[in-house]
Amino acid sequence: MDRQNPIVGVDLGATLTKLAIRLPSGDRSLQVLPHGPSDELLAILSELKPARIGVTGAGAAELTQRLGGEPVAVNEFAAWGRGANRLLRDQQEHLAEPFLLVSVGTGTSAMHCDGMSVNRVGGTALGGGTVLGLGALLVGGADFEELTELARRGDRRKVDLLVGDIYRPGEIALIGDATAAAFGKRGTREGKPAREDLAHAVMGLVAENVALLCVALAAAHQARRIVYGGTTLRANQPLCEILLGTTAALGRAPIHLDQGEYAGALGALALVRDGI
Repeated sequence: MDRQNPIVGVDLGATLTKLAIRLPSGDRSLQVLPHGPSDELLAILSELKPARIGVTGAGAAELTQRLGGEPVAVNEFAAWGRGANRLLRDQQEHLAEPFLLVSVGTGTSAMHCDGMSVNRVGGTALGGGTVLGLGALLVGGADFEELTELARRGDRRKVDLLVGDIYRPGEIALIGDATAAAFGKRGTREGKPAREDLAHAVMGLVAENVALLCVALAAAHQARRIVYGGTTLRANQPLCEILLGTTAALGRAPIHLDQGEYAGALGALALVRDGI
C-alpha cells in the first residue's frame, strides 16, 4: 500500500454520504456530502488519489461501478460496529460488555455488539426520513436544520396527549408527563398549533418510539447499554434529549455517540486499511 496517499472510508446512506479520510500524517478528516456518488464526492476522490477506498451503505455498489471496481465493499453492520468502537474509545467510553448499537439515519437499525461480533437484531422505519416527511406535511417548507431549530423552541405537550391529561395523580402507575397519544390533542382542539410545537412533537414521536423499540431489543439480548448514533442525531438537541431521556427512564444506560454519523465511514476505512 502506498503510504504517501490517504485511505478513505465512504458510507453512502439513503439521505447523506459520510466520508472519513486518514491522511498520511495520521490526521483524520470527516465530511458530510449530498446523497449518493455525487460529482462532489467523485471530485474529492479524484483529487485525493487514495491508496485504498472502503465503501459501505446503500450506494456502495453504484460508487464501485462508477470508479471501475477500485473501492472495496465493506459489510454495513461490520463497518458500523468497528467505527462505533473507535468513536467510543475517542470518548473514553470503554465497553467491555455487549451493547446495543443503534443507527438513527433515514430509518433506524439496531445491532448487537459483542466484541468483534456485530449482528443486526431489529429496526424501524421511523427515523430522519420520518422527521423530514412529517415536518414537510405539518410545518411546510422546512429543511432538517430549520425543523431542528423550530423544535428547540417548541413544546410538544401542547400537541401530544399526556397521561396527566387523562388521569389524576395516583390513579395510574405512570408519570403524568408520559405520552398517552402522540398528536392526541389535535383531535380535540380547535385552531392551528404553532409550527414550533408541531416540530417538537414530530421529534418526540420518532425519539420515543425508537427508544421503546431499542429498550425492548436490549432487554431481549441482555444488553444494559444502548449506544446511539446516526445522521438524524447530528446537531439535533430536541430529538437527542427525548431519545436519551426515554431510554434512561425505561431502565437502560444510553450513550450518545459523538460524531456518530461517521461510524460507518470510519469502520469502512479501518476495515479496508487492515486488508479485509
